[in-house]
Amino acid sequence: MAQAVRTQPSISLLATDGKPHPVQDTLMAATLVLGFVSFITAFFHDLHLLTSWTGLFGILTGAYGQFISETTRERFALIIGLGASGFGFFLGMAHGGLFGGWLG
Repeated sequence: MAQAVRTQPSISLLATDGKPHPVQDTLMAATLVLGFVSFITAFFHDLHLLTSWTGLFGILTGAYGQFISETTRERFALIIGLGASGFGFFLGMAHGGLFGGWLG
């Protein structure tokens, strides 16, 4: 009897189910990019609007990504992006907030 050999893709890195997840991968990439932007701009006091908004959107996309994630790879990257987004969001809020004095 011949056995079928299942080969894992070489780039799978913890995505062990062998299925494509385009929505989850898109949310993962968006969360990482938003988290990176939010984290980097958090160190500049004058960029608090960009910091707080990208942090807020990063938290929202990361939370929804966690809700629908299916593999460990997705969850790991989402947690990294969520942490960076949260850091940036809270520092942006401390430096002036989402509206920066435009409202009241």
